Amino acid sequence: MPQTGHTTQFRYAAQHKPNQLIYGSGQTAVITGWTVKQAIAKHLQPLEYAVIGQLYSPTRGINLLIRNLLFNPHVRYLVVLNATKEDKNAGASQCLLDFFCNGVEENLSDTGRKSWVIRSPIPGYIDIDIDINALEKLRHSVEIEEAKSITEAVEKIKIYAQKEIIESWGIPLEFPMSTIEPTVLPGSRYGHRIEGKTIAETWVKIIHRIKTTGTIRPTGYDGKWQELIDLMAVVTDEPDDFYFPEPNYLPIDRSFLEEYISQILDDAPHREGVKYTYGQRLRSWFGRDQIEQVIDKLVNDIDSARAVMSLWDANQDHNDSPPCLNHIWVRIVDNELSLTATFRSNDMFSAWPANAMGLRALQKYIYNSLVKKTDHVLKMGALITISQSAHIYDDCFENVANVISSQYLKISQQKDYFDPAGSFIITIQNNQIIVEHTTPGSGEVVNCYSGKSAHKLSQQIFTDCPGLQVSHAMYLGVELQKAEMALLMKEQFIYEQDKPLKINTYLHLSNV
Repeated sequence: MPQTGHTTQFRYAAQHKPNQLIYGSGQTAVITGWTVKQAIAKHLQPLEYAVIGQLYSPTRGINLLIRNLLFNPHVRYLVVLNATKEDKNAGASQCLLDFFCNGVEENLSDTGRKSWVIRSPIPGYIDIDIDINALEKLRHSVEIEEAKSITEAVEKIKIYAQKEIIESWGIPLEFPMSTIEPTVLPGSRYGHRIEGKTIAETWVKIIHRIKTTGTIRPTGYDGKWQELIDLMAVVTDEPDDFYFPEPNYLPIDRSFLEEYISQILDDAPHREGVKYTYGQRLRSWFGRDQIEQVIDKLVNDIDSARAVMSLWDANQDHNDSPPCLNHIWVRIVDNELSLTATFRSNDMFSAWPANAMGLRALQKYIYNSLVKKTDHVLKMGALITISQSAHIYDDCFENVANVISSQYLKISQQKDYFDPAGSFIITIQNNQIIVEHTTPGSGEVVNCYSGKSAHKLSQQIFTDCPGLQVSHAMYLGVELQKAEMALLMKEQFIYEQDKPLKINTYLHLSNV
């Protein structure tokens, strides 16, 4: 509650993400976008602001921010910092500015839910449950200023702090908010492998796996996430110009990707309020260009297993907002250049597609450099990411469900009938089921199994080939069971692999 007199102080009460904010006792809310909030707070006194917070996403963040402002009508000024490349890419600060300038209209969100859609070229949504009159009163009761630098933001905040106290524009308003609780099926917590030809295909499989069996637990960011631990994603055939589905169901587009790739490949000067970029960590952070170092290593030793890049700074990252991407390995095996990256923490819905495409661009950059500098005949290999914490935030559950329902069935039904473990040829000979295990491609027989029991044969094959793909293993089980049935009822059925059991018409006619 505000105190009386000239030294009136206010208390900002956040209903959403309360632990992510810096609190003061003034009447100005400060939105720092992607700039770390402490970079502005250190230049101010608590009396000069009501609250300071960051805003990353227009589709996930603005709705909660507006709810908090409606609950704190003593806020009469808003300073929005819109200063970095990351702000331009995400568009959250600009979308917020557009809300106060242009308002909203009733339409559908990206999940198909009826929402207030901000009149902006950047998609941004506010829950339809919030009364439009409250939104309009908020828009016309709060004075808003955009700042293009930390210095400009601080100047504007201090000017507002010198103004006389203004009465609150209304009473605190609170509106109901629906939540989505996913259904979780049993499954392994540790060690998952998912493979796809493209990043888009692999991404759909990833979010389906997390959504189906991931553990729900609280995050350090005033919310929940659904998580799997140690998830390895393998992308085998991403095209050079990247595959974007049509219509595009990915959370990024080509224009965003161009800016993001620069943040991985290019160095960046130190900027106040920006802790680092991945490119800065790779190019100059440790006093050396690790990307060029890796290229030189492979030029001189194509078989090297020491082409490693590290983004983890042991001097500070144990307690100070460390990078999610920690290490990158590049290997050349059988003239195939692969790249493996490890993430300590990975937002698999919103961030992984951009992460994967940025890393693929880095892989291609290294590949092109080696082709120019050596006579080696190389080809692009797989991109592999290993995410120690592979998670989806609760405010994305609805979006995840929509992508899965529209895309997963189509993707899961795509068959290429290729298993690196090889193929199996099943026949019935001399009153036995014969199974020949052949190599992929060449078809060389490497093992042969025989018996009368589908169960025993399955156990023998699985013991020798534990890496069989799940769909292939299930297929073998069905075929072996058909073969056993034909063997037991040989006077009635004939077995041919990949075909329904046929009635033994010869024996049938001879008995007529």
